[in-house]
Amino acid sequence: MALNIISNYAANLAHRNLTASDAAATRSLAKLSSGTRVVSARDDAASMAIGARLNATAQSLKTAAVNVGQANSMLQIADGGMATIDDILVRMKTLAVQASSGNLSDTERGFLNDEFTELRDEIDRISSSTNFNGIQLLGDGGDVSLNYALFNPTGLAEDLSPANGFDKIGITDNNYWATDANDNGVTDNEFKVHFIKVGNTAMLNIFTTIDGATSREQSIDITDLATGGTQALGPGETTTISFDELGLTLDLNSNIGGIIANTITLGSDGAGADGYATAQVIGGGATPGDNSTVRMLSDQGQQLADNISFQVGAGNTSNDRLAINFQSVDSSELGTGANGSQSSLEDLGTNAINTAATAQNAVEVVTRAIDDLQRARANVGTYQNRLDFAGQNLATMIENIEEARSTLLDLDVAAEMTNFTSKQILVQSGIAMLAQAQQMPQNLLRLLQG
Repeated sequence: MALNIISNYAANLAHRNLTASDAAATRSLAKLSSGTRVVSARDDAASMAIGARLNATAQSLKTAAVNVGQANSMLQIADGGMATIDDILVRMKTLAVQASSGNLSDTERGFLNDEFTELRDEIDRISSSTNFNGIQLLGDGGDVSLNYALFNPTGLAEDLSPANGFDKIGITDNNYWATDANDNGVTDNEFKVHFIKVGNTAMLNIFTTIDGATSREQSIDITDLATGGTQALGPGETTTISFDELGLTLDLNSNIGGIIANTITLGSDGAGADGYATAQVIGGGATPGDNSTVRMLSDQGQQLADNISFQVGAGNTSNDRLAINFQSVDSSELGTGANGSQSSLEDLGTNAINTAATAQNAVEVVTRAIDDLQRARANVGTYQNRLDFAGQNLATMIENIEEARSTLLDLDVAAEMTNFTSKQILVQSGIAMLAQAQQMPQNLLRLLQG
């Protein structure tokens, strides 16, 4: 090879090899610092693509495992609520059996009946209020509200106003007012307020309509609230009248006294002054009572869903979802039997066990209610066990997918460290040889000096 001073072939060769060794050492260092064998697609494009899919699947399955845990928590809340209802039903059966015995008078049965009906209301309260993150578990939430603009566009039941003695109307039995057997909403659930005056006695009467059909009626004596009466209200005072059989309360103010004393009068035939049977309604409307009629509105988001679907897989197929069916366990469902054709707890009415005969019938109804509840609890237990197995399967899948991803992408640190050490030696050797190559032109100076 010729000796020249224009080009330094040895230095160029050493520099090229040093550059390659340094790049290899840098890539090796990147793998060691990241812990992954495939830092970029240039390392292994196929493994990177497969590994990315496996990683996405693993992370999705971890979220699905969280879903399974939350589903189990939801079912546990439902089971806890039903366990309480079971205790209530046991007590109700005890009361019914006690009331069935002939050694009790109607007075004692009345005491037992009061507790029986209150316990039934508690079943409805529990079924209505038991939810998970706002999702109903045991029955409709019954989140109903009053629609005061029913007949008159300018206002809802406009005659039930503070000027006429009515401050506020409250709903105490959401389940009753949320009833929707014909699946057309609750706007055909309503009540109408009447006054009835017989002699010197004034009654406040409320008629209710459910699903468009007459349902219940309750009257309360308000004579003493008249101006000059023993319970007359002073300015700024209010009182609450509870229509417990209808699930309503009315807050009355001091104006009600004048209405009772002066506005409600009898006609010549003994009927109300408006000529509407024996009832009188404040205000008018196309039909007497229109302006004292209130309809219901409903928040459909609080209804018990037929089923709730949980994502328990990483895909978008039916096999990646599990639908859990929930059964209502309120008083309108308990006692109807497996085919839903028999009388329920609600059908027992307000005088459920006030006689020996009705108490004996109540024993049968409560017995069926207990069976109905156990079927609902068994349904929950079935899904809990299924979710447990689904969770175990997810854990196994996550473990195996993580292992497969690791095989493709994770770095063998020992092997890569050996490779990095080799590259470091080559870099150091390249630097040393490049220095030697830089000294070679100096040898030509001796020839020129010679």
